[in-house]
Amino acid sequence: MTTAQVGGHAALVEDLYERGLLDETWRAVWHAVPREPFIPQQAWRQGPTGCEPLTTEAERLALIHSDEPVVIQLDDGRPDGPGIATSSNSQPSMVARMLRLLLVESGHRVLEIGTASGYVAALLSRRLGDPLVHSVEIDPGLAHHAAAVLRSAGYEPNLACVDGECGRPDQAPFDRIISTCALRTIPHQLVQQLAPGGILVAPMDRDFWSGALVQLTSDGRGSAAGRFQGGASYMPMRSHRAPAPAAVDQTTARSAKANVDPRELLSLGFALYAGTRVPGVRMVHADRPDGAQVWLQDRDGSAATAATCEDAWLYGSRDLWGEVEQVHQEYVALGSPEPRDFGLTVTARGQQVWLHHPERIIEPAPKRVATAR
Repeated sequence: MTTAQVGGHAALVEDLYERGLLDETWRAVWHAVPREPFIPQQAWRQGPTGCEPLTTEAERLALIHSDEPVVIQLDDGRPDGPGIATSSNSQPSMVARMLRLLLVESGHRVLEIGTASGYVAALLSRRLGDPLVHSVEIDPGLAHHAAAVLRSAGYEPNLACVDGECGRPDQAPFDRIISTCALRTIPHQLVQQLAPGGILVAPMDRDFWSGALVQLTSDGRGSAAGRFQGGASYMPMRSHRAPAPAAVDQTTARSAKANVDPRELLSLGFALYAGTRVPGVRMVHADRPDGAQVWLQDRDGSAATAATCEDAWLYGSRDLWGEVEQVHQEYVALGSPEPRDFGLTVTARGQQVWLHHPERIIEPAPKRVATAR
């Protein structure tokens, strides 16, 4: 049991402060806004094999006062779903990181994408005042919950039940925009709603293995650019959920020599580089006693898998393992850049990932057709 769990909300806030995630101003804000009232009575812990219901009040309070997310909705609120988490009160340390990157100052107008429990909207309202805070939520049930609990706690930010991908063009411009759901790409309409010099902070649900947090600054001419700021695991915006992959034809299986240990593919820096060089390829991994195993798959049904000290296996028409090994060689030759060495530029024409400088754009690599080996 952590110190925060024993000491409750105050101990959690002090832990965040001692870790350098809160300055004095945010420290006072967090102390004034306890997390507990924003958590519905029915909540879950995200476990290694699925969502585990909190069956006692002691369990509920222990999780709320820990640096862990609290799941507040399964299956978009459907009672008969498979039990997949679709909304949560985010991990406090991640919320603190994102608010720190937002660089809010008194007088700033802020738009939050994804009201969920209402907790982040309350923190922003306490910091800036209700009139300057706007928050949108696509789910009517969550929107109703957030409005009620915010009002009960004494906060009245500007709330709307709309799709966050569109933002609030009728209320723009905003000095700051924060997304508390993961985006596959940054919608240009959000960039357009930033004031010149405005900042957008959002987690991105990239195809290749890991989510990443990005901080963008508007140039005032419809574009925004900035660097990645480390990892971030958030549930995706509903309209940005990854499509189901195509079926893999198991009859095409053939082995190939693996020249890279899968463990070498599991850094965020490599994920950012590889995700740009082999767009549309998703990678997942599992730890093993002797190392790791990874699975790669594209949108058309080609796939590959490899494990530490074993051969790779290829499926479909594409040599995905060969492509990823080549991209890994490139990454190592570049000096194995860290996540903050990469950046993103968003314009009306789309978005581009770059390395070190916005002019050094990373382009997709050519696809490789598989051959028997």
